[in-house]
Amino acid sequence: MGDSRQLRQVARQLAISEAVMAEGSVRIEQLAERFETSVMTIHRDLDELESRGILRKSRGVASATSTSLVESSDVYRANRQSQEKAAIAAAAMRFIEPGQAIFLDDSTTVLHLVKHLPSKTPITVITNVVTVMNQLTGVRDLTLLGLGGQYYSWCSSFMGRMTTQSISQLRADTVIMSTSAITDDVTFHQFPETVDTKRAMFDASKTRILLVDHTKFERRALHALAPLSDFDIVIVDDKTPEGHVTRLRSQGINVVVAPTGSRSSGGVGHEEHA
Repeated sequence: MGDSRQLRQVARQLAISEAVMAEGSVRIEQLAERFETSVMTIHRDLDELESRGILRKSRGVASATSTSLVESSDVYRANRQSQEKAAIAAAAMRFIEPGQAIFLDDSTTVLHLVKHLPSKTPITVITNVVTVMNQLTGVRDLTLLGLGGQYYSWCSSFMGRMTTQSISQLRADTVIMSTSAITDDVTFHQFPETVDTKRAMFDASKTRILLVDHTKFERRALHALAPLSDFDIVIVDDKTPEGHVTRLRSQGINVVVAPTGSRSSGGVGHEEHA
């Protein structure tokens, strides 16, 4: 009986991990409904997963960590937005020029961009993300500025007052960031620490580029960062419903549509709007 219960628990925790990694963040009540169990049981499962560094639980929401998405390569490769994120990152490279200084945030979409940066050297990269630092260490003609502060293992990043103060002393050509959710054409994130860091990068940059796959329009998060109209360029994938793209362009927002090569019905087919 005990063995059977343990097997069910392991299977449920694996399913929870895959669900949260696929969707980015899920409310705990929704997980309880989905897996037909109590909220208390889900809390216990999430506590176990959080202790192993797989997920983060906060304010009634379970969220995937950037490290779990990268290091759990089987789950990461199976992530249904991987192709879209790669296409969006590739489209962003046209806005990066040698000699620039750029901020990179802790999003998994930006991680897809990092491997392309050696083709744009000489360049200066400023980041608070240990994963990005590790990937860029030793790249020739690339100046890497690592932002310190309090380390948060759930996103493999430094954040907090020390980080934002360091950012405020810098001025970059461009910031490239993503978002957890878009509601009423405003970018949102689940955690205030994330908003504070991204906002500091946003304010310290001349050009602001947002990378956002189509699923972000379906999600919700708690803390607002900035309206889409405050970004100079918003890059989406071609599975984004045309209604979203048309609405944003009607507001004067410069929307670039990145081709993934496997457009679904209802998505936009053209590449960009300058």
